[in-house]
Amino acid sequence: MNVEWIAVDWGTSNLRVWVMNAQGDVIDHLTSDQGMGILTRDGFEPALLSLIDGYLSTDRITPVICCGMVGARQGWVEAPYSAVPCSPAGYDQAVLVGPTDPRISVYILPGLSQQSPADVMRGEETQIAGYLAQSPNFDGVICLPGTHTKWAHISAAEVVSFKTYMTGEMFSLLCSASVLRHSVGGDDWDDDAFLAALDQIYSRPQSLAGDLFSLRANDLLSSVNAGQSRAALSGMLIGMELAAARPYWLGQAVVLIGAPNMVDLYRKALAHLGAMVLPDTANDVTLHGLQAAYAIYKDAQT
Repeated sequence: MNVEWIAVDWGTSNLRVWVMNAQGDVIDHLTSDQGMGILTRDGFEPALLSLIDGYLSTDRITPVICCGMVGARQGWVEAPYSAVPCSPAGYDQAVLVGPTDPRISVYILPGLSQQSPADVMRGEETQIAGYLAQSPNFDGVICLPGTHTKWAHISAAEVVSFKTYMTGEMFSLLCSASVLRHSVGGDDWDDDAFLAALDQIYSRPQSLAGDLFSLRANDLLSSVNAGQSRAALSGMLIGMELAAARPYWLGQAVVLIGAPNMVDLYRKALAHLGAMVLPDTANDVTLHGLQAAYAIYKDAQT
């Protein structure tokens, strides 16, 4: 079997692996729930080998290029951050892991850091590199919605600056561990309530703490539908984020990269505020980012 190298995206909850041939094609795509969050330091190599063992040869050393939380302080080996402005591809500062299995050499890509205001990312930089591999002339802003949404200013194929917002985590915590959990349950949704709340907080972000409690009070006094309250909560939090992130997106071309449901939500919010959101035609940007890093690795071997 013509296995050239192995690409790995190792997050907190999941492990994703692509087995690649010399032509850049995916031979196999493998996944497991062995994320960084449940592994001890000596558990990473066995977790990886459990997926890829059948693709390894005793005749050669197969390079493995990894991104994500595998390089965090609690990961397999800590990969120090690269300071912006810099290219997001990252192989030139990758950390070589010393695995015990002689059939593999493992490289962990660095995350990105920013000194002022202090910020870090780990994993998203590879998605950015993947997008730039497909759109090398892009100049503008990439937004990566998620638990910790990232806004990154891109110019001349470098990440110039970035900002993280804990919007997704705040939404999850408020839905599960606050008094609002009694009013925002279920999966129902109301677009009108989302956009109304977005406008409300975008124009007056200082009112957020009081307006959040109004969601609970309206439920108690008027029996507001849980889907309306849930959508309004999301609209409030995203509205607060977009008010703060306005220097990133106002007058800029914005690309959204992330889970489809989150991308759709941010696209709807930004379009409502008149932002210029570009169509995202990138497919599996994480793999493309790992491929960009492997291309640099191959050049370094010659």
